[in-house]
Amino acid sequence: MLSLKDIKKDYVVGDSTVSALKGVSIDFRENEFVSILGPSGCGKTTLLNIIGGLDRYTSGDLNINGKSTKDFKDCDWDSYRNHSIGFVFQSYNLIPHQTVLSNVELALTLSGVSKSERRERAVKALEQVGLGDQLHKKPNQMSGGQMQRVAIARALVNEPDILLADEPTGALDTETSVQIMELLKSISKDKLIIMVTHNPELAMKYSSRIIKLLDGKVIDDSDPLDKNVVEPIKKPEKEPTKADKKAAKKERKKLKTSMNFLTALSLSRNNLMTKKARTLLTSFAGSIGIIGIALILSISNGVQLYIDQVQSDTLSSYPLQITKTTASIGEIMNTMAKNHEDSANHDKDKVYSQNAMGEMINTLMEETKVNNLEKFKKYLDDNSDLKDLTSDVQYTYATTLNVFTESDSGVMQVNPSTLLEDMGYMSSTQMEAMSMSGSMGGMMGMGTDVWSEMIDNEELIDKQYDVIAGRLPEKYNEVVLVVDKNNEINDYVLYSLGLLDPSSLNGIVRRAMAGEDISVDSEQHVYTYDELLDLKFKVVPTPDFYKKKDGVWEDMTGDESYMKKAVANGTEISVVGILRPDEDASSASISGAIGYRHDLMTYLIDEVDNSEIVKEQIANPDIDVFTGLKFKTDENAADTDSSSETVSDSTADTESKADKTADSSDTDKKAGLVAGDSSMEIPEGMTEEQYKALMEQSGASDTGELADMGMNAMGSMDMSAIQGGDMSSLTETQKKYIASLSDEQLELMKQMLKEQSDTNADQLANSGKYSTSNYDNNMKTLGYSVVEDPDSINIYPVDFASKEKIIDIIDDYNDSVGEEDKIEYTDYVGLMMSSITSIINAIGYVLIAFVAISLVVSSIMIGIITYISVLERTKEIGILRSIGASKRDISRVFNAETVIVGFVAGALGIIISYLLTIPINMIIAHLTDVPIRASIPVSAAVILIAISVCLTLIAGLFPSRVAAKKDPVIALRTE
Repeated sequence: MLSLKDIKKDYVVGDSTVSALKGVSIDFRENEFVSILGPSGCGKTTLLNIIGGLDRYTSGDLNINGKSTKDFKDCDWDSYRNHSIGFVFQSYNLIPHQTVLSNVELALTLSGVSKSERRERAVKALEQVGLGDQLHKKPNQMSGGQMQRVAIARALVNEPDILLADEPTGALDTETSVQIMELLKSISKDKLIIMVTHNPELAMKYSSRIIKLLDGKVIDDSDPLDKNVVEPIKKPEKEPTKADKKAAKKERKKLKTSMNFLTALSLSRNNLMTKKARTLLTSFAGSIGIIGIALILSISNGVQLYIDQVQSDTLSSYPLQITKTTASIGEIMNTMAKNHEDSANHDKDKVYSQNAMGEMINTLMEETKVNNLEKFKKYLDDNSDLKDLTSDVQYTYATTLNVFTESDSGVMQVNPSTLLEDMGYMSSTQMEAMSMSGSMGGMMGMGTDVWSEMIDNEELIDKQYDVIAGRLPEKYNEVVLVVDKNNEINDYVLYSLGLLDPSSLNGIVRRAMAGEDISVDSEQHVYTYDELLDLKFKVVPTPDFYKKKDGVWEDMTGDESYMKKAVANGTEISVVGILRPDEDASSASISGAIGYRHDLMTYLIDEVDNSEIVKEQIANPDIDVFTGLKFKTDENAADTDSSSETVSDSTADTESKADKTADSSDTDKKAGLVAGDSSMEIPEGMTEEQYKALMEQSGASDTGELADMGMNAMGSMDMSAIQGGDMSSLTETQKKYIASLSDEQLELMKQMLKEQSDTNADQLANSGKYSTSNYDNNMKTLGYSVVEDPDSINIYPVDFASKEKIIDIIDDYNDSVGEEDKIEYTDYVGLMMSSITSIINAIGYVLIAFVAISLVVSSIMIGIITYISVLERTKEIGILRSIGASKRDISRVFNAETVIVGFVAGALGIIISYLLTIPINMIIAHLTDVPIRASIPVSAAVILIAISVCLTLIAGLFPSRVAAKKDPVIALRTE
């Protein structure tokens, strides 16, 4: 079973070598009680440690069940100690912070035995030694004999083949010694017991075999194994096959010892609990760095939440804007700067001109491009990722939102507002430019219009506004009125909406600049919610401003009666809600005082597209519907000058003029006839009697008077009114004259007007002159738009991170299309706000870096304290190694201790930090109105605890390696 062959053990002490064992050869039976006697220093304990695998022999061989241990590795020796050896020490070597039951279970834990089986076997072993009722006591609560019984139970619990007892009765009284020896003798019936003792009487009485050592040699063996037995000649062993090697490897792996991390945590926790005050102080010291970082993160998180809100609010006012015609301001500046640098290549002996204006114009022309928004809109609509990155994607169109109010005094245009122009503040051209700048979200200044499209994101609007009366709009013809945080409305809005009389401001700026005394209504007006919710407006499509006259369409906005009728027929818009910005909102998405839904614009686009004038212009793309003239094209542009400035005297031209003269003469005759001019020749096909009868029917007593009245009336008459049968626009004189005409005369007049209209249109279209406008301008004037082809696209990112992803989406689109379809966009606030975020993050990182120094220092301190713990638990290290714990297991025990300390430090730091945020928030609220609330994110708290654990674990790596490398024999001797 166990055989020692010429075992030698040498120790190097300084420059000399000491031989503890000098060629010891002993064979042991499977079950016997062997006592080893000899004086101190003769090598008894060394021999016992070599047999137990705690110490290594210098030469020779130790055979276990016929197998040599020369090639054993550390893991093999660990497994051997755990499964085949049980140690009983003179000083008991129980772990003081573990209960009796836990001490006995420990060896089974290393063997990988389940918890239930482990407990059952440990209880059985303790009952075997008579301690079944002492399971939960600590070692310091027991007598010496009881502790030795616990040690024997621990040695027996794993059912080892060999029990090694080193002076088991050395620290016991005589009576207790006898009890222990009787217990060992009963065990020797089934196991090999090797006992080292200085007491020959006990050895003689209880041992079945006594071996005596002196100076490292066996001098006597009372019952050697081979005394009367001749060993049989062994057959040479066969070379093991691959299957044998695989089976042996599997068996070794099965017997391999390993302490799981939970056991290591349990050992370390119990040890730390014996030193509660020191553990708490150590953890608090380690938590200081965590507290510092947690507080910085809490404030930084509060600031970041505020910035995120500002970003969301700001980006709802300053979106990524893509217009049909655009220019990259950055590219323009870079190009101009480069051109300026290149141009400064001359001597400095004279003064040279700098072509700044030319460069600016050339660069502007080069960098300005037209975006294909129709294609890009389709790309955005098909992109599934865009929804999560944006608050809204808003498509705007060239269709003008014409809004009016009706009153007893007439109609007033509300949008686009003309208030500043009426005041004399700026011209209509400047007003248009101002309105365009207002569409850019106020980046260039305040727009003049008080109506703006609402962002199509009800959740964001709910965050930014409080509904103080009514509700949010649900249909296209419903709008909301927006007041400020003090429930006030700017008087510019009141004048623009007609709530205050805007006529009182007409020309006020010019009069003030001329030095006149002027007065402005400065009284504060009060309106109830119901009064504001009763407001009604009318939306009129732009084509309704035009009326067809003489074959062309005329702008009727200057005709008051016409405009009254047009506004009366417009679409009614109702105010259904009043909004007030939320107190914590840093910006607002509705730039005007009236917010309308996007479907109002789509409704208006449909109305414009289905109008008669737009259809006519689409049907005649070469003719200007406003003038009847042809549009200038590339084909006819070359003939423009000659046709407009040179009079041809060719025969064809003469004939053409003659034809026109004849047509004109015939028309003049008909006009004179209608007017009652008796001097006019009788028209062809009418007899003199018929002519006289026609004149008599006119009812005029004096044909000259009638002629004068007719010519005067026709001179300023709205001929289209006669054609259309609408006489409301005629004067009283004109109406009187029309009433005086007979049916034949009236029919003749209509025929004349139709012929004149056709002739005028034909003459204009073929006159050789061309319209100063073009097809696109006319369609834009009429407000024509196609839903699939917006005039601009406003993309509202959720935050700046989302904005960067959206820019990546745009870049991906640009990479996938040709140069002519690439998109240029405008990002007004990206650089500004991202810089602020970067600065705040940088400050946070710097502060964290400073505080992290304290965290590192505290981790080093924890490492030092762990090293002290290693020194304090040296004997425990030896005990664990003696029952089969590997070096890795020892490292795991102390790593578990650092993990516990790190976790407690991290958790303590987070708890203290949470408590400190309460007074910090009170101080911030007292010192500033900015809604910043310091708070530690849950994720950050978890990460900080993890960091604390990791740092302490790293700091404990060195002490744990020191513990693992300790010699178990020396460790067991440590007190």
